[in-house]
Amino acid sequence: MTGSAILKTNGFNLYYGSFKALEDINIDIPENQVTAIIGPSGCGKSTFLRTFNRMNDLIPNVKVEGKIKMADQDIFDMDVVELRRRIGMVFQRPNPFPKSIFDNVTYGPRANGLRDRAKLEEIAERSLRGAAIWDEVKDDLNKSGLALSGGQQQRLCIARALAVEPEVILMDEPASALDPIATLRIEELIRSLKEQYTIVIVTHNMQQAARVSDYTAFFYTDESRTGILVEFALTKEIFTNPKDKRTEDYITGRFG
Repeated sequence: MTGSAILKTNGFNLYYGSFKALEDINIDIPENQVTAIIGPSGCGKSTFLRTFNRMNDLIPNVKVEGKIKMADQDIFDMDVVELRRRIGMVFQRPNPFPKSIFDNVTYGPRANGLRDRAKLEEIAERSLRGAAIWDEVKDDLNKSGLALSGGQQQRLCIARALAVEPEVILMDEPASALDPIATLRIEELIRSLKEQYTIVIVTHNMQQAARVSDYTAFFYTDESRTGILVEFALTKEIFTNPKDKRTEDYITGRFG
């Protein structure tokens, strides 16, 4: 891996009650790169992604072991509100609030106490530009976010994540509910955002992983249904010269 790692996991295990969902995950996520997480259904991809901003804290009977650090600080010792400001999240299905476009984007800064209208307008424009949707909505900022198309809604949700100036953006299959044209826009956006942000994306679409990511992590599960990290490397290496036969079998469609 080139460059410094912004997120590091060491011997990480996660349990739902007595069921071990993730086992001994060791990975360093490089800063200002796009890391894709791929693997068959049920291998713990989304569970692992949601660990980084402690979304799994909301699920009853979840237990974790091992370490996850962000810039050498244990995320489980951090204030969870501050953690989620630094690590934003974009979900599989667009989830704009039933508010105006402006209120959607400025929700986070307002929640953090910002009331200055001029500063809120500046944040809204910067974030909407960052999410490549400003030119489409700049004359309709009072329109409901729910009135936008699916692809526009997802870019609005990305703008909402950008508004609090995170360092990392997690994306859980962000284009799976979108048509091919909207998917292309999201992929172009992901590639442009890595100049300023670290992006970790879960995708079931291997072609998408190959197109947008710099690094790829392959997760797998056997009969035990426990998720393990099989291989992590530069995306071009994973797709052209995988080291593990399970990775090769998955990439070539022999299973999964």
